[in-house]
Amino acid sequence: MTRTPEVLFVCVHNAGRSQLAAALLRHYSLGRIAVRSAGSEPAEQVNPAAAAALAEWGLDITDEVPTKLSAEDVEVSDVVITMGCGDTCPVFPGKRYLDWPLEDPAGQGVAAVRPIRDEIDRRVRGLVAEILDA
Repeated sequence: MTRTPEVLFVCVHNAGRSQLAAALLRHYSLGRIAVRSAGSEPAEQVNPAAAAALAEWGLDITDEVPTKLSAEDVEVSDVVITMGCGDTCPVFPGKRYLDWPLEDPAGQGVAAVRPIRDEIDRRVRGLVAEILDA
């Protein structure tokens, strides 16, 4: 039996982009990829517009809680993806680090968050194919 690959999405507040990405990866990977998300300065709650944009697709992140990034999160992950927000992660050998430069959904309405959601969706689908077809 092979080990389940682990992916960590990181953004400063862990309330918008990283939560969108984590929910979409969980959805598409069907448990075949372990998913984490975290931030260096977690917000108190998930961005409501991000939650609403995902709810349009039948995904609910309203119960998710933004989490503080730890070195352990990075150490146990195979792939670490920052969301273009300037957050930095501890660097461990053998990890794959990616940066997805994405617009920040903070303070924006659902209409402005939809294109961000759609871009994250495109990238997550590619990541799932890459990891599971490897």
